[in-house]
Amino acid sequence: MWSVAAETRRARHGRGGRRRARRARRARRRGRIRVLAALAVPAALIAAVVVLAPHWTGGNDTRAATTAREPSAAASPTPSAKPAPAPKPSPSPTRTRVRIPASGPGTFTAARAGTSSGGPNAYRVEVEDGSGVDPDEAAARIAGILAAPRGWAHSGTRSFHRVESGPVGLVIRIATAATTDRICGQGGMDTHGEVNCRISETVMVNLKRWQTGSPEFDGPLDEYRALIVNHEVGHWLGHGHETCPGKGRPAPAMMQQIYGLKGCVANAWPYDEKGAYLGGPSVP
Repeated sequence: MWSVAAETRRARHGRGGRRRARRARRARRRGRIRVLAALAVPAALIAAVVVLAPHWTGGNDTRAATTAREPSAAASPTPSAKPAPAPKPSPSPTRTRVRIPASGPGTFTAARAGTSSGGPNAYRVEVEDGSGVDPDEAAARIAGILAAPRGWAHSGTRSFHRVESGPVGLVIRIATAATTDRICGQGGMDTHGEVNCRISETVMVNLKRWQTGSPEFDGPLDEYRALIVNHEVGHWLGHGHETCPGKGRPAPAMMQQIYGLKGCVANAWPYDEKGAYLGGPSVP
């Protein structure tokens, strides 16, 4: 039988059940949130490790390569080392590049004296005017050649004295090819604009040979100048022409080396370091 008290109890019981159901649902939701939160924390830590940990794949090389590809805007570029320029070749000391006149006036200037008086083997050096050769400089070279131990001085057994004027037994002249041809021709010699000669007490040195040497002589120019002086002064001293004494041996100073060495080695001096004469068979 229905009563107010029973109805009241049923109402309370229904409301209590509904409250319990709501509490259960809330508890389940809180549980799910806690699970998700618990799962989210390791994931966040893993993500943090992925973001913060450096990614090493090649050691320092990788870092260096990255830096090289992306230089800082504030960094100054490092200039690359430029290769050292190739040294410019110095002019060859064996030949002198100068203008060589083919002819001259035929007048000469004597070099200033090295000694005040003459004596045995007194000589004078003269240079044709306009040749471009300084007389005093040429005379100093010739004096050194004549006084050299391997030259005709032969370690002091013979001496030469250079004077400026007065009587001398030898005159050494440096002249253009035309003047050399003319003076040598007076003695019946054909120098054809190329070679030197001796006429009596006069030695004629062709300017071309003095300044350029000879294609057959592969030594320094000063050595060829020594050969010119030694060869012509050798004639003045009474020596005739000689030829090569054997393949590979020094060519005699009295050999006409400008016409070929015939197997010998170019040589400017009449004596070797030990004082032995460097001769060869006599030829016309």
